[in-house]
Amino acid sequence: MWMDGTEQQNEVLTMIREMNRCWTETWDEAAFARFIHPDAVAIAPTVPGRLEGRDAYVSGWRAFAEGAVIHRWEETGHRVRFFCQGACAVVTYFFTIRFTLAGREITMKGRDMFTLVRQRGRWLVAADQFSPEPGDG
Repeated sequence: MWMDGTEQQNEVLTMIREMNRCWTETWDEAAFARFIHPDAVAIAPTVPGRLEGRDAYVSGWRAFAEGAVIHRWEETGHRVRFFCQGACAVVTYFFTIRFTLAGREITMKGRDMFTLVRQRGRWLVAADQFSPEPGDG
């Protein structure tokens, strides 16, 4: 089904926000995993190398979500770009997160970049890279 650019962009942003709620508001592992492609890869600033595959990706977020108490999550400045005749999208945005981990309260500003693929009518995360904003901290 063809959608105009605005409709497709809204669908992608809704998916990203729903996925983020699965780990920022409460850890819902089953719901979170449904957003991740089986062959996804992620690069995170606190994990050496890459997280490869859905299980490793979910496990990485599980460790954070179960160990941290998230007080605030905010996303701003979303940009969506479509490729491969609308079957792939790159989503970028800025975030601010405030959380307590190991008794220490931390506020971090950063950037997130997702590569999404559309399969069987759904958007899935194929790649994710996030990093702190330079100079933050």
